[in-house]
Amino acid sequence: MTQAEEDAVTAVLRSGWLTTGPRVKELEAAVAAYVTPPAEAVAAGTADRARAETTPLHGVAVSSCTAALHLALIAVGVKEGDEVVTSPYTFVSTGETILYLGARPVFVDVEAGTKNMDPALLPSAITPKTRAIVTVSMAGHPCRAAEIAAIAHHHKLPVIEDAAHSLTARVWDVPVGTQADVTCFSFYATKGVTAGEGGMVITKRADWAERVRRLSLHGLSAAAWGRYDAGGWWEYDVTELGYKYNMTDIQAALGLVQIKRLHEMQARRHAIVSRYDAAFAGRPEIQTPTTRPGIDHAWHLYPIRLHLDRLRVNRSQFIDELRKRNIGASVHFIPIHFHPFYRDKYGYKPEDLPVASGEYQRLVSLPLNPRMSDADVNDVIEAVTDIAVANSR
Repeated sequence: MTQAEEDAVTAVLRSGWLTTGPRVKELEAAVAAYVTPPAEAVAAGTADRARAETTPLHGVAVSSCTAALHLALIAVGVKEGDEVVTSPYTFVSTGETILYLGARPVFVDVEAGTKNMDPALLPSAITPKTRAIVTVSMAGHPCRAAEIAAIAHHHKLPVIEDAAHSLTARVWDVPVGTQADVTCFSFYATKGVTAGEGGMVITKRADWAERVRRLSLHGLSAAAWGRYDAGGWWEYDVTELGYKYNMTDIQAALGLVQIKRLHEMQARRHAIVSRYDAAFAGRPEIQTPTTRPGIDHAWHLYPIRLHLDRLRVNRSQFIDELRKRNIGASVHFIPIHFHPFYRDKYGYKPEDLPVASGEYQRLVSLPLNPRMSDADVNDVIEAVTDIAVANSR
C-alpha cells in the first residue's frame, strides 16, 4: 500500500457514498478493459490461438472470488442434482460453491508441472448429469483453457475459469479473462491486485452479467446506486432469490489504484522469481515451478517441489526449518479430496487422484510479494539452500 491507496480511500470516505457506487463501476470497466485482448494479438491471430473472445466484455464486482464463482454457477444454469467437473488442486471455495447449489463436484486429476486440470482426463469425467466445467489456473499459471473449452463446447457445456490467482497472466499475449465463458478473479489481500477483499465476474454474455449483478444484491431489480442517485426512484422488485455479495466503493477505490500500479508490482514479482529460479536451478533436492511455452505467468505463488527421495526430511520438517530461520512458508493447497467432508460425503480417497496427491506431498510455497527487498530475497535463498544442503542424501 502507498499514499495513493490511502488518498483514494479517504476520498471515498469524504464523498459520503461508501457502498456500491461510482468507484465500483470504474473498477468493473477497468478490469474488463485490462483483460480485453490487445488489437495486435487479434490481428496476429494469437487471440484465436488462445480462444480469446473479442466480443465486448462485461465486468461485475462482488464481495469475493467465492461469491463470483457461486453466482457464475447460477448464471450458467447449474442446479440441484447436477454435476460440475473441476480440479481437486485448489482452495476449498472452488468445490464448496458447487455444493451451495446442491450439485456434485466431480474431480479430474491435474498435470504434475502446473497442478492445473489435465485436459486429457476431462472427457471421461463428463456424464449426462454434467452441467458445467470449472477449471482452475493455479498459482498464476493459466490452465490449458483452449483445450478445455474445445472439449466443453463439443459437449455443449459452459466453462467457468477460477482465475483467482491469475489477473495478470497471459496466454500467447492474450490476457486471462476471455478464454472461458465466465472468468472469476480475486482481489483478496494477498493477490496481485488487492482491494482487501473482493472478486469480479467477467463474461461476454450480457444476460449472465446482468443476472450476476442482480443476484449480488438480493435479487433487486435496481441497485442502491440507481435508487439513491440523483434522479433515482424508490421502487424496486425482487425477481428471484438473491444474496448480499456486493462490493463497496471503499474496496473499489483500493483496487483502482492497484490496477494503475499493476505493471510496477508485477515487474517486481518477476524479478524475484528470476532470482529464485537462478538460485535453485542447480539444486538436485529442489524442482522449480513449471511454465509452459507462450505463458506469461502471474506469479501469485512460487511453489517449489521437493525431491523427497534426495532429502532426509519431509515437507513439514522442511517448512519447520524455514520457520526457525524466520522464513514464512506455506502449502497451496491441501487438495479438496483430502478433506474429511469430501471423503465422508463422496468416498474420495487420496489415491483416486494420484498426481494431485503426490504433488501435494512435496510442495512448498516460498515468500513472494512486491514489498520484498533484495535482502529479503537473499534470506529466502540462503535458508532454502542451507536446509537442502544440510539434509541432502
